[in-house]
Amino acid sequence: MDRDRSEYDLIIANGQVVDGLGTPPARADVGLRGDRIAAVGDLAAATAVARFDATGQVVAPGFIDVHSHDDQAVFLRATSLPKLSQGVTTVVVGNCGISLAPLRLPGQPPAPLTLLGGRERFCYDTFSQYVEALRAAALTLNVVALVGHGTLRVQHLRDWSGPATPGETAAMVLEVEAAMAAGAAGLSCGLSYPTSLGAETAEVVALARAAGAGGGRFCLHVRDEYDGVAAAVREGFQCARQSGAFLVLSHQKVAGTANRGHSADLIRIYDAESRDVPFALDAYPYTAGSTVLDPVSVAQSEQVLVTWSQPHPEVAGQALADIVQTWACTEAEAIARLQPAGAVYFHMLEADVDRFLKDVRCMVGSDGLPHDEHPHPRLWGAFARILGVYVHDRALFTLEEAVHKMTALPASVFGLRDRGRVQPGCFADLVVFDPERVRDAATYAEPTRPAQGIAAVFVNGRQAWPEGPAGPGAFGRFLPGTKDS
Repeated sequence: MDRDRSEYDLIIANGQVVDGLGTPPARADVGLRGDRIAAVGDLAAATAVARFDATGQVVAPGFIDVHSHDDQAVFLRATSLPKLSQGVTTVVVGNCGISLAPLRLPGQPPAPLTLLGGRERFCYDTFSQYVEALRAAALTLNVVALVGHGTLRVQHLRDWSGPATPGETAAMVLEVEAAMAAGAAGLSCGLSYPTSLGAETAEVVALARAAGAGGGRFCLHVRDEYDGVAAAVREGFQCARQSGAFLVLSHQKVAGTANRGHSADLIRIYDAESRDVPFALDAYPYTAGSTVLDPVSVAQSEQVLVTWSQPHPEVAGQALADIVQTWACTEAEAIARLQPAGAVYFHMLEADVDRFLKDVRCMVGSDGLPHDEHPHPRLWGAFARILGVYVHDRALFTLEEAVHKMTALPASVFGLRDRGRVQPGCFADLVVFDPERVRDAATYAEPTRPAQGIAAVFVNGRQAWPEGPAGPGAFGRFLPGTKDS
């Protein structure tokens, strides 16, 4: 059919449209022209270059992973597939205070910067250089980027184990301002990690203020997710209140056996503290977390799986207890011998995970670690798991509520104009899935199995997964931060 004479480039026909705004599913066709949605309604009589039959399927906005560590992974299609194959079209990178820029390292990065790969990854003197690399790359996904507090501390502090000097804080503030000018969406902090644990509240406030002044978000991995989690969350609200920045609490949880059931207490803190602080949170749908291997998290967990080890790559996927037995050593000795390393920690209660996910302010973030040899299954399965387990099997929330948490809500929080909705004029980031079959296939034993029931994913109007008629094109874009929310 002649493109010039057709009304649309593509019509996704006969689907049940879930628009992202919480509206119940409704039968409609979706007409695409270029990179935008041109029409939603009855398009049976319209002409199109191509049609995609979505009979029996849901058509929804592409999912937005608000908490990823895909800073380097987005440069390659192969390492973007864990997200694309489950319907994610946009990722927010640079979380937990860990961003690729601005930092150039001659040697091995300290933990937790190891989560982004080895020293060859840290090669950007400025945040704008990273943005230029993203703009020049053939991206599979859309990318929103945060600048990381921990990265800034490694770059600017002579001793990042302690507090920053006034001069060092001033230098980091200038870096945040430059990052915001280059298109960063805000500042991320990971206050429980060695690179940032020594930071005083005043230092965090100064950097968050610079991000907020540029229209950015203050995304916080709190200082303690175990016994001190309540005080740590209050510190986050204090920083946001004093800085004037919009607060996003990352991967919210109450971890450790002593804290089970305390999610209700934390949500009461949210309700009280957020009366004068703009606020949102994210969570992932699993009772196990994953990060670098450290004794504190090991001590708070019922079971630990090693996800990677630089000196002992052969143990990836094994239980720490089994490694201890095989090596005939103490747990502390095994942890030391494995470093640098990562792990999965089983340390949460399902009822607490449910309570966070059900909160109306809660978005979904995978927190997946694409460079792990044996990753947590959330990397390949978090969004499909929401639809398959939490909507279909358990009815924790409705389909339209779940889609809202993964689309329009995060688009609003991060100021992504014309995304996260199936409406005329919006960018055509879309996912088509079978509501009866969609589910996560990744497990702790086999964590890289792709999700089931995802029929197609479109990024900026082009079919990106499975490969469309034009092949494995790269249709993603860098999305600069905006003051609009």
